[in-house]
Amino acid sequence: MTQRSCVTRRASAPGDRGSAGSVASRAPSTKLSTRVESAVARARDALLGLQRSDGSWCFELEADCTIPAEYILMMHYLGEIDAGLQAKLAAYLRAHQAGHGGWPLYAFGRLDVSCSVKAYWALKLAGDDPDAAHMRRAREAILAAGGAARCNVFTRIAMALFGQVPWRAVPWLPVELVLAPRWFFFHLGKVSYWTRTVTVPLAVLCTKKPRAKNPTGLSIRELFARPPEEERDYFPVRSALNRAYLWAERTLRHLDPLIPSFVRRRALREAEAWFVARINGKDGLGGIFPAMVNALEALLALGYPRDHELCVQAREALRLLVVEEDDWAYCQPCFSPVWDTGLACLALQDAERALADARVRGAVDRALEWLVDLQVLDGPADWRADRPGLAPGGWAFQFRNDYYPDLDDTAVVVWAMALQDGERYAHSIARAADWIRGMQSEGGGFAAFDADNTHFHLNEIPFADHGALLDPPTADVSARCATMMALLARDADRDSLARCLDYLFDEQEDGGSWFGRWGTNYIYGTWSVLCALEVSDDPRRGAALRRAAEWLEFVQRADGSWGESNDSYADPSLSGRADGGTAFQTAWAVLGLIAAGRARGDAVRRGVEHLLATQSDDGLWKEERFTAPGFPRVFYLRYHGYSCYFPLWALARYRSASGAPPHESSGPGG
Repeated sequence: MTQRSCVTRRASAPGDRGSAGSVASRAPSTKLSTRVESAVARARDALLGLQRSDGSWCFELEADCTIPAEYILMMHYLGEIDAGLQAKLAAYLRAHQAGHGGWPLYAFGRLDVSCSVKAYWALKLAGDDPDAAHMRRAREAILAAGGAARCNVFTRIAMALFGQVPWRAVPWLPVELVLAPRWFFFHLGKVSYWTRTVTVPLAVLCTKKPRAKNPTGLSIRELFARPPEEERDYFPVRSALNRAYLWAERTLRHLDPLIPSFVRRRALREAEAWFVARINGKDGLGGIFPAMVNALEALLALGYPRDHELCVQAREALRLLVVEEDDWAYCQPCFSPVWDTGLACLALQDAERALADARVRGAVDRALEWLVDLQVLDGPADWRADRPGLAPGGWAFQFRNDYYPDLDDTAVVVWAMALQDGERYAHSIARAADWIRGMQSEGGGFAAFDADNTHFHLNEIPFADHGALLDPPTADVSARCATMMALLARDADRDSLARCLDYLFDEQEDGGSWFGRWGTNYIYGTWSVLCALEVSDDPRRGAALRRAAEWLEFVQRADGSWGESNDSYADPSLSGRADGGTAFQTAWAVLGLIAAGRARGDAVRRGVEHLLATQSDDGLWKEERFTAPGFPRVFYLRYHGYSCYFPLWALARYRSASGAPPHESSGPGG
């Protein structure tokens, strides 16, 4: 079994925001093509040097301070405190406290109450004096933002488990939900995979209501504007439908004592069987931190001994996510090896075409052979409930997550395999492409993990204050699937591709861009779709390409870069805008413009110049800005690999597209 660990690379020490690293000087008189060739060679060599011995790439995946704070909270919930690790996690939290006194969801973002409460709470549990200057600043910022009562549902559930708020402060989440029939307004099959894996063990906890060990006995009452037992406004109304659901929830909650004991016992058994079947060994339930924590705590609440094999595995899965250095540590939300490996392959394939190098082909071959072994070709999976006759064929995002293969990752892997050697990987490609086609949603688009997961009314239930209960089709995932189908040019995919392109044309924004669900934001979405349109033969693509290219050129920054803040998820008028550019977003824009046929344009040249000017001495690029949403507006990610392979991909693609020595066409952006 592959070792579960990833390359540890950081642009700077925690809290040293905005460092561009050591930037190599560039002689302005040097011919651009020569400089590009040199930059591609250096970036290629650096990326090759980061390939793991098994052929894969796996970079750090960093989230906001919620995750390391929750790791400390978990240790105190369990009463199992690793003092050394706690001290390092606390150092990370202190280093990431922002100038406004709280903690944001992404670098340079505004204060987030839930993240700030958890960070303050974790630091207090770790031994920080509440009267220390940094703790006073945090407390004042939290209270100014409304106090801990304004936290999201997940934070309030954690507080209820620690006895910090009454259980009426959290939504009613009875475990009997697992017994709901498919026709019921709520059913596990109607929500996303991440909602299912998080909610089922959480429903066990909300039903059993265990009390955290909390060996220090510390509380956070000082973070509430009024005493938590007196607070009456834990559920601000979000919409008319949400108001109706709140009324229904408050009414039904009173029926909880009337649920027959035999029904409750059956529901607990069903919930236990459901998440134990998916617990995924050392890779963890759903492969994601929140589900793993809930699973461990639910096992203990159900009476499993602490040394039970499943509890030991759950602890190990959580510990493997920790990135630990001498003075600090943080916990990743999950691993991203399949995604990193697929994208690194696409970047290197363009590098090989730009600068012939046998080492590159060998490295990509090793990576793809590693991926072949991870393809999910059989076994149970949640998606099969809606597609019982469809044969599996996808890849997960993580090392193993067989119940939940990812369409986006699968399309990227097939893309790389098709470019490398379509005949050699014909079986893997066919199984994957057939599976993707079978997962198309009714409207023509593709989602990340499910089909037709579009019960949008569920985002209004009290539990769903994060607004991310579902996994609907999105333009970026659909674009990757369309790219794959267009490259393969199989007759079997023709109708599916046409429907997908219809969906993409309909999704184009008035200004010419596309929304990016899984990368920040409109720059990412626009690059994704332009790649698909480049290799399609749809007669409508010309106008769409032109509008998208004009939008990208319009939002280019004066220094030649592109940048977009995660603020654009809350305010679309900020699309394509930020107070600084990034290498990865500049790379997306350059790749998108090349796909739109503007490789020789001034905007592309200026973008390339920016990438050349910001390349570091080690051949790569270094960024502190977050690259993607986990859930727009509530949870964001920083893929450390994005500053390694995307700029290389863009420069190599430019090298080939701008007329430097001829090589065969590389396909869309790759």
